Amino acid sequence: MQNLGEFLIRPAKNGDEHGILRCLAAAFEPYRLSYTPEAYADTVLDEASLAERLRHMHVLVAASTEQIAGTIAASLADGVGHLRGMAVLPECRGNGLAAALLAAIEEWLNEHGCKRVTLNTTLPLQAAIKFYEKNGYRRSGQIADFFGMPLVEYVKELV
Repeated sequence: MQNLGEFLIRPAKNGDEHGILRCLAAAFEPYRLSYTPEAYADTVLDEASLAERLRHMHVLVAASTEQIAGTIAASLADGVGHLRGMAVLPECRGNGLAAALLAAIEEWLNEHGCKRVTLNTTLPLQAAIKFYEKNGYRRSGQIADFFGMPLVEYVKELV
């Protein structure tokens, strides 16, 4: 667990579901019209898809006593980590919360033997792309179809 001012970065627990869904919805709402409906639904999740993520991935939250202000999830298979669902409430951006969440999930991955991390993002998320690049992620050259949208893969080697 990491303390960042009024926010504590910790693993998600029972009771965090509503806050995680609210955070994802608020973070991605400005991009809704840039996404296909299916891609948007897969990004912001619903109760069932969040429950699946919580079962199969390590999910962190940045939480205060009032709210979940950020979240990120990671899976790990064969020594390669994969990030999903990074989001910070719009009103909580600019205070280092995203960087702290990213560092915390990378630390967890590293502690579990991960040396390489991938993530996928969409082209409308230019601020996220700049953030990932600033934090050492580089385009792998892989582009997949994400419900009719290009999904760009980024990769980072952990040391």
